[in-house]
Amino acid sequence: MGNAPKWLSPVAIAGLAWNLLGCYAWVSDMRTTPEQIAAMGPRMEQLHAAMPVWAPTATGVAVLGGVAGCLGLLLRKRWAVRLLWLSLAGVVVQDIGLFVLAGGASLASTTAFVLQGIVLVVAVALVLLARRAERTGWLG
Repeated sequence: MGNAPKWLSPVAIAGLAWNLLGCYAWVSDMRTTPEQIAAMGPRMEQLHAAMPVWAPTATGVAVLGGVAGCLGLLLRKRWAVRLLWLSLAGVVVQDIGLFVLAGGASLASTTAFVLQGIVLVVAVALVLLARRAERTGWLG
């Protein structure tokens, strides 16, 4: 295992924090009651009703895989790469559920698009970082 750069741990910690926030959001979303959804307005109510039942599972895979993958980066483990790929797959599947199948493209706000775009970019960046770490021998 080669010497990893000093910036790898802070970046992995930032990725871990990001995914832990995602876990909080996922759990909060899973606990949202129909009354709370209705209070968000008719567009959000329609979006939630149209969401495929498997979409929250994809979100869970995305955030839990991201947490485990970032922990793997911190521990300099090769399995981090596979878990971060799994996390990215979860993000893509949740986006398909939200924006394609549930009609979120017409119902979601601009903020939702921007946030999901950031989620996708971070997931891709973490995969690229893990692949680089594996290629350069930073992971054992």
